[in-house]
Formats: sequence, C-alpha cells, structure tokens
Amino acid sequence: MTKNHPSLRKTVSTADLYSDSLPLPRHASLSRTYTTVQRQRMNPFVHERMTSQQPMVRHSIAQFDNLIDFDDNFGSPPQKPETPPPVPPKVKIPTISEIPVFAQREPELKRGRDGPEKYTKPFTDFMTANPTVFHTVDAVAEDLEKHGYTKLDERDSWDLKAGGKYYVARNGSSMIAFAIGEGYEAGNGAAIVAGHIDALTAKLKPIPKLRTKAGFVQLGVAPYAGALNNTWWDRDLGIGGRVLVKEGGKIVTKLVKLDWPIARIPTLAPHFGAPSAGPFNKETQMVPIVGLDNSDVGAASNENWKPSVLGGEGAFTATQPERLVKAISRELNITDYSSIINWELELYDVQPATVGGLDKEFIFAGRIDDKLCSWAAIQALLNSTSSSSKSSASGQIKIVALFDDEEVGSLLRQGARGNFLPTVIERIVDAFATKSVATLVSRTYANSFLVSSDVCHAVNPNFLGVYLENHAPRLNIGPAISADSNAHMTTDAVSTAILQRCAEKVGSKLQVFQIRNDSRSGGTVGPMLSAATGIRAIDCGIPQLSMHSIRATTGSLDPGLGVIAFQSFLEHFESVDAEFK
Repeated sequence: MTKNHPSLRKTVSTADLYSDSLPLPRHASLSRTYTTVQRQRMNPFVHERMTSQQPMVRHSIAQFDNLIDFDDNFGSPPQKPETPPPVPPKVKIPTISEIPVFAQREPELKRGRDGPEKYTKPFTDFMTANPTVFHTVDAVAEDLEKHGYTKLDERDSWDLKAGGKYYVARNGSSMIAFAIGEGYEAGNGAAIVAGHIDALTAKLKPIPKLRTKAGFVQLGVAPYAGALNNTWWDRDLGIGGRVLVKEGGKIVTKLVKLDWPIARIPTLAPHFGAPSAGPFNKETQMVPIVGLDNSDVGAASNENWKPSVLGGEGAFTATQPERLVKAISRELNITDYSSIINWELELYDVQPATVGGLDKEFIFAGRIDDKLCSWAAIQALLNSTSSSSKSSASGQIKIVALFDDEEVGSLLRQGARGNFLPTVIERIVDAFATKSVATLVSRTYANSFLVSSDVCHAVNPNFLGVYLENHAPRLNIGPAISADSNAHMTTDAVSTAILQRCAEKVGSKLQVFQIRNDSRSGGTVGPMLSAATGIRAIDCGIPQLSMHSIRATTGSLDPGLGVIAFQSFLEHFESVDAEFK
C-alpha cells in the first residue's frame, strides 16, 4: 500500500470514529479487575486495623487519553523496604512570575505573505452585499477594474497585448478574467481556476401576482435547483436581481436589492398534527407571504381580485404585484412604471454573513456554495497579477472562470457546458497566432491545467458515520482535493501531484475528500470542461458544513486559506509543469 503524502497523512487513526455506529460491548477494565477481584479486603469489624501501613507502590500505564492504574503487589501485604531510599538534595526552585501561555499555532505560510485572517471580513462583507448572481458579477467586475483589468465585450473585436489584464462577462451572470504573461506565445498553456457563482434560490415566476387568500398577499415563486427545502421555512427573505429599464431609447440593466425582510414562508404549528409533519407541496404549501390586504372583509367574494394598471394596459408592470412594482421603482428612482421592460428577481436570506464560535472561528452565511471558492479564486488572481508580483514575466495565461447554472446542470450558454471558456481561450490564441490557430489551440489545451474549485463537505461531528476515515476535511485547515471513482470528479494521481507540488512551495495544506461507497457523489464543472477541451484537471474546493441549506458554515480562515492555495497554483504551475513534461 502506498503512503499518503506527509501533508495528507493522519498521525493517529480514527477509524472507530468514522465506522458505522454500533453498540459497544462491555468489558471489565483492568483497574476494576485488580481492585475488586484479586485484592484481599479486610473486614474492619473482624480484623485489627494496621496503624503503620506503608503506601503501596503504584504505576500508571498511559493508553490514549486514559490512565489505567493497578497495584504492583496485587493485594499482598505491603513489604517494608530493608533500607530507606536516599533523600534527594533540596533544590531551590526559582519563582515563576506568571504561567506561560502557549501561542496559537498558525498555519505554515510562506514568509512575506498575508495570513488567512486578512480575508475573513472582506469575504463576509462581500457575501452580505451581493446576494444574487448578478450582484456578484458586478462586484467582481468593479474589483477587477480597480486592479487594472480592462472590460471586453464578446460582440466586439479584441486588441490583446502581452502583459495585459482583461475580463469578459456573459449574460451578466458568468465571468472570465484573465491575465496574459509578458512572455506569452501562442500555444503556451494556461493556469485555470473555474467554479460557479449560482446558488440555490427561489425565483419569481413571470407573472408572480396571486389572488389574496384570507387577507394575505402572496408571491408566486419557483425553486431553483434544490431551494424551498425545509431550511427555507420561517426565514427573513428579501428580493433582489436585475431590472431592464428603457432610458433614452436604450435598454439598460439596473441591479436592485430590497434587503429588508419582505417575504416569509410560514410553518404550520405542530399542534395541527399530521398536516404539519409533511411532506409539503412546494406549489401550494410553500408560497411566501409578502403583505396583508383585508379589503375583502365584508365585500363580495370576487372584489379582492383587481388587475394591476401600473404602466398602462399591456405593460410588463401591469402583470406584476402593484406594491412590488412601487417598491422597486422607489429603490431605483423610477417614476415611469412603463419604462420597466422586464426583470429577473429572486428571494434570498437577508441575515448578514457573520463570524461565530467562541473565538470567532466560524463564518455563518447564506449562499456559501459556491461564492466561497469563486471569491477566493478572484482574490488569488488579483494578488498574483498585482504590480508587486514577480510573475509578470510568465509565459502563460492565468484565468479565473465563474459560471452560472451549475446547480441545474450547466446547460445554458452562461454555464460551463457552453462554449464560453473555449471561445475565450481561442480568441486569446488567435490574437497572438502567426500560423494555424486550430493547431495552436490544441497545444494550448494540452499545456494547460484546470483547478475545478467547488466547495466540498466538511466533516460533521454529529454524523461521523457517513464519512470515510482520512477523507473527512476539517475547517480552517485548507482546501480539500475531491476524488470519485465513478468520474464525477477529475482528480487523478498526476493532477494531485501537480497541485500538491504547487501547494508545497508556499506551505499550503491540502486535505482529501471522497464519499463513501454507499452514498452518492455530487458533480462539479470540472468533468465537463476537461472533457470538452482535453485540459488536465483536478477538483479541489474549500470545506463547508450544511451544503444546500439556506444558511451554511465554513471556517473563518478558510476564505484566506483558499486564496493562498489558489494563488500558489496560479504562480507556480508554470515551473511545476516543467517537471512533468
């Protein structure tokens, strides 16, 4: 059997913790055997008490965390030593002014780099400020431009230069950012980190206006991926997304965020018995309430259903809930309702992302899957292409690709199964090519490497039996390489060795995750991108708890540890790849 890499190896076996939970057999312990079975006991009412009894010699055997004590003479009368033991000389012990405190052990990081704690607050601020995929792309674009990246449009011609930094968005919900090395030549490889920025949510239906029922104004929504699960009950939900507005003969996109509690999906009290236990119908029993309208009290039965007239007959706003149209118009300073052409809105948990735990070692937030790895990848790209970076003379391309629709199969044009990444790479090669572009693109794919960065399952202490020993990632340790024998992941021995070599150069620790044989594995963008291009690939993501919950948990150091690991790949893949060629 081959050994794991030292940074992946455990020093103490915990197989019993990760095995199936079975009742443990009861055995008499050594201490119980020796103290109650073999030791002679005196009856104080019959035997005379010994007044000068010497203490028995005792030994302790350390086994794990317990001490098992037993008597050396096993109950026989104590023997008085023939000669007394020598008295040790008196030694003057210096007074200690205070009890020393051991410093907390920090992760092994390369000197001169920022510690992972630097990224905790920026990440939580980012998560709170950007609840939808549209807000995320817009915020990342703004950050990129502050660091010298130039925006490109797929519909325009591109003028790319060696040493240039660029980004391009598709549909406002996917983005690819890339930096071209000063020494780049067509056919050279690319270091790519790819992930997804969509998250489970509930999207407003095209016509979400519903009839008022029992005085409650409700909103018609549809689950995206696995949303509207049991974690969505009784949560404070806001509304956000993008709005298409006609301004001066042009259609522009505006982002909106109503970040106060607007909607709520109320549970049925357990006092009602079986109906409160479920299962529940997502179409009829998980409809959010957004307001009250008791105008129907004492009126005719049909008078509470009144068609909207906002924007005029035939306008988009005439099909939408009036109060929602007014709220969004106020937020965007729109006075002409008919100028709203359409919108894409969704519900989201308005509770801010925050740190938690006794020493603030956790991050509690919504939509961690997978804005966590995506945000860390962008920060790694910015760090590796900053003016102070020494990698500007690289002969490769550094790419971070953030996709939409991963949670529903990636089949749309903005998803990883689309042609977004291949066409971007082809256009870069074309800008520098002096001969057959097709040949050079094939060479580029063969010389490239992809890190598919999607969150993985952190070990849950209450369900250790569902994890494999040595494959249960912990929080605040580092990203985990995800493996799957049925090709749901791209990880293999070569790709693991390449990423491990990159991580070693900065002291970054990598863990390992694999699902049990009796559980099913999820999927990532890695296999689809690798299969379409032939790029070597690995799946490596940051651990989190409560995946697919409306509120999840990761470690407070994990965003920073992800930045460090992804940055090590972007900066060192070129030299590491030379070892494998």
